Amino acid sequence: MKELFDDVSFKCSKLVTKNYSTSFSLAVYMLSPSIRDAIYSIYGFVRFADEIVDTFHGFDKESLITEFEDEYYKAFERGISLNPILNSFQHTVKQYNITDDLIQAFLKSMKLDLIKSDYHNKAEYDAYIYGSADVVGLMCLKVFVAGDNKRYEQLKGEAMRLGSAFQKVNFLRDLKDDNLVLNRNYFPGVDLNSFDENAKTAIINEIEEDFRVAYEGIIKLPIEAKFGVYTAFVYYKKLLKKLENTPCHEIGSARIRVSNYTKAGLLAKSFVSYKLKLV
Repeated sequence: MKELFDDVSFKCSKLVTKNYSTSFSLAVYMLSPSIRDAIYSIYGFVRFADEIVDTFHGFDKESLITEFEDEYYKAFERGISLNPILNSFQHTVKQYNITDDLIQAFLKSMKLDLIKSDYHNKAEYDAYIYGSADVVGLMCLKVFVAGDNKRYEQLKGEAMRLGSAFQKVNFLRDLKDDNLVLNRNYFPGVDLNSFDENAKTAIINEIEEDFRVAYEGIIKLPIEAKFGVYTAFVYYKKLLKKLENTPCHEIGSARIRVSNYTKAGLLAKSFVSYKLKLV
């Protein structure tokens, strides 16, 4: 009854998504049911790797991430893993031909979080974001286009810019924890101990340009994916606006959030825009 085990595995990935990110879970729910499980499985894989390097304090993180990677490749080779997150992910990788360079780039950025605390120039910054976020967008795009390589190549650039925008918003939102808890600074040339409005404005302008380019790709997505991706886009745009309106010293001392009430309102507005074919 391998089919039953696979079903349980995908449900575990869904549970991980729902418990770790209500906003992303809501966006996935807005996707076509035919592709939800695949996106849940991608989220479960990247979330577990991220948790290893970010939150498993007091444990041997290097050994854990190495074992996680090794177990994934065993799962891929065997076609099964008793780790349900890896089992569902390897299934999605094969079904949608997610190339190994994307997975390796992601794991490389995760491992950097174990040894690197500052990004001194744009090349280092861009390389980290490519591995930690852009390739996740590309993995999802592989699912969205369902094997249409021509469409994948057409939308690849915009998918990467959307991943970049999401990650940079996360960096800005998590400034306090990254700086004070994890001792990391992803923004090159920015002193987090003297973070000011000029630095914040420059970062926000950079993210806005990413969003502008990404939107051009969203409107070209297949119908199965468009509303779900647009929902995530609207949520992150709202979060960015809230960060823009928050004094820089508050960003550095507290984690800025969008309330569940506001999320519900954003979903309603997104649905109306989508139905009116404004997207």
